[in-house]
Amino acid sequence: MFWTRLFSGIILLAIAIGTIWLGGPVLTAVLLVVSLIGYRELTKALGAASGEKKVVAKDNASSRSSFFLVPPGITAIEMTGMAGTVLYYGMIQYFMKTEQESGVWNSQEGIVWLLACIVLVFLVQLSVYVFAFPKYQAEQVMAGFFSFVYAPVMLSFIELTRMTGVGIIIVWLILISSWGCDTCAYAVGKLIGRKKIFPVLSPKKSLEGCIGGVLGAALLGFLYGKFLVGMFPITVDTFAWQAALICALGAVVSMVGDLAASAIKRNKGIKDYGKLIPGHGGIMDRFDSVIITAPIVYFMTMFLIGH
Repeated sequence: MFWTRLFSGIILLAIAIGTIWLGGPVLTAVLLVVSLIGYRELTKALGAASGEKKVVAKDNASSRSSFFLVPPGITAIEMTGMAGTVLYYGMIQYFMKTEQESGVWNSQEGIVWLLACIVLVFLVQLSVYVFAFPKYQAEQVMAGFFSFVYAPVMLSFIELTRMTGVGIIIVWLILISSWGCDTCAYAVGKLIGRKKIFPVLSPKKSLEGCIGGVLGAALLGFLYGKFLVGMFPITVDTFAWQAALICALGAVVSMVGDLAASAIKRNKGIKDYGKLIPGHGGIMDRFDSVIITAPIVYFMTMFLIGH
């Protein structure tokens, strides 16, 4: 299992580095596929995909109980979420092309359209709920929209970060924050971890490991900033400390993302979200921390560096 996990992790890291470095349509396509898979994993875990179980609903018109057999496969709620994901990434690609043609990334206009897409998905899923009533339960609608925001929208910040003026360098802070924190936390926890901080949710996590993960990610970010500062129109010390701060905050939220994904699995009684990645599970099992870290790195970049 260890070697399988290690080998899969190396391949996954190589793919991540290659696609992020290339950026453009390649990154958009990969993120779209990953988002669709992650969305499907979440909807299945949260119950938006009901399978072949009977749903009992109350017919208000006749005041009689009736049974509705939810068909197997992808539900209409999921289909709207997947269509919204394609539209959402299509918009990102459109604004990326516009930027290449004009030389300017109009982030304000782009964000407005992306927000409009998010609201549209919510309204369409509500419409499916209303017009198909009582086929779907309210919990399925909430799970469908939650999954859309959780996976596709949050993951898109990898590309939005890559599209910023210094994105080719800043985007790597997402991986340093999440995977760097995970590695450092594991190492410190194994060496000196004593105090269990989440005994019910994650028995193996220790306070010492969490602190080590945050400090380790901050140190990696600082060193990264020192080595690559020549590519930025800012001073050496400024960027190095900014990168350290971004990675430290990113590391904190990465652990929240990891624990949140674990909490969902425990609530739903499942071991993994999927079996796509040997030794790791599904997309949500491997990218649980990256998903939460990406928006933080993006916004911290906007606030601190302003590109």
